[in-house]
Amino acid sequence: MPSFDIVSEVDLAEAENAIQNVTREISTRYDFKGSKSTIEMKDGVITIFADDEMKLRQMHEILQGNMQKRGIEPGSLDYQKEEPAAGQSVRQQVLLKEGIDKELAKKIVKAIKGEKLKVQVAIQGNELRVTGKKRDDLQAVIAFVKSMKLEQPLQYNNFRD
Repeated sequence: MPSFDIVSEVDLAEAENAIQNVTREISTRYDFKGSKSTIEMKDGVITIFADDEMKLRQMHEILQGNMQKRGIEPGSLDYQKEEPAAGQSVRQQVLLKEGIDKELAKKIVKAIKGEKLKVQVAIQGNELRVTGKKRDDLQAVIAFVKSMKLEQPLQYNNFRD
């Protein structure tokens, strides 16, 4: 029976490469000359240190641009609350969203069932398995889920006939 999986994954190696590119770009930019702004990644959590909020905003733009160049969509970055650090400097954590949480999974399942497509959708941990009798039904599900305009980027893999 044909099936495929709906997942939300981030390639951590590409994310690490993007972080290195951001570090390189910050060290060469004129507006960051003499600043102590840094960015680092540990265990899927990116930590940004900036001298002030303006530099933090600029680092957000640089980070998003480099992530997009590496094939990681900005929707997979979850910015946490800014924390004040020493003096005027600020620190911010950025989480990489991986996996589909229960609320989003239920929303997707409900929307697919509402479309009355002849498929079954099962929540398996942090991914969804979609099975159906016809390949065309599965392709219709992929097109429908893409048209839902969800804030979290999704990938469709493991397509089997």
